[in-house]
Amino acid sequence: MAKIQKWQDDYWLLLMQLYLKKPVGVKPIYSKSMVDLSMELHIDPQVLFNKMNEIANLETPRIERIWQEYGTNPRRLSRAASLLRQMKGFGNNHEFYEGVDVQETFERDFRPVSDDTSITPVMLILILDLYFRLTPITMVAETPEIQELSRLIKLPAREIADIMDIYQHCDPYLNRKEVLFSPLFPACQNVWQRYGNCDTEQLASYARQLKDYFK
Repeated sequence: MAKIQKWQDDYWLLLMQLYLKKPVGVKPIYSKSMVDLSMELHIDPQVLFNKMNEIANLETPRIERIWQEYGTNPRRLSRAASLLRQMKGFGNNHEFYEGVDVQETFERDFRPVSDDTSITPVMLILILDLYFRLTPITMVAETPEIQELSRLIKLPAREIADIMDIYQHCDPYLNRKEVLFSPLFPACQNVWQRYGNCDTEQLASYARQLKDYFK
């Protein structure tokens, strides 16, 4: 069984550095900076978010000591965080995780679905959320909601409309029988299987959080 990376006390330095980044405070779960650190540590963003709240509330003596030493001295914190990354081999996954089986979960959602596209599962999740709020006749590039999402995720509106067409082939209620040839179909089908049958309000709530990544 793959080993899951566990929290280490040294990580408080990296998380505190992010907490102190302007605007100072707890960062959204799926802000890009939070996701980047999560992928660096192979720790789910929700875990980092919870621990960042511990920093905000100074919940333990350990956090209080770190805050007293680094909270008002960003330069000292920056040096300590930089030294930690050098010592731990951050930025060199082969060395840092040598001999450790890493079970990737959330990381895959933020990486392209294939080598020949920039589209990620997170983008597909946002498109699926919008899919459930439109009707087939409005799933076209000219629809304002599609254009708004296009600006957010930096994906042409035409491509978003094409992906919605793929989702129509995944949708059992539409029962479309014609054969579809698209390299994105497997990825769209996977996202549909994960979220297509869940409560649409839950999906909408998750999508609102994911949008922070693109802001």
